[in-house]
Amino acid sequence: MVAAPSLPDPTGPLLEEILVPLLQDYAESFERGLLLLEHCPQTVMAAAEQADLRQRLDEARLSLTAARSLRAAAPKPMGLSMETITPWHRLVVEVWSLSAKLRAIGIRP
Repeated sequence: MVAAPSLPDPTGPLLEEILVPLLQDYAESFERGLLLLEHCPQTVMAAAEQADLRQRLDEARLSLTAARSLRAAAPKPMGLSMETITPWHRLVVEVWSLSAKLRAIGIRP
């Protein structure tokens, strides 16, 4: 019996097409969040909250860099778990919220 030829995994290109821009969006959102924090008065967000958000954004940036490095080193296209992406998504929502609050008081960095 002859084994059937293996077909290329069709999910690889699709995974790359979706995940690469998504990871770039996360990176840009984290950078945007840090920029917003530089212009954020304490009347919008207390200093302790700003420090907490800054720390979480810095940690997410490091985590994102590690995930990108692991993906680049993998021999095949590799996805990311929801446990990895969910906290990043929550941070993006926080950045959007902070941006809206700053726009509401006329700050548009």
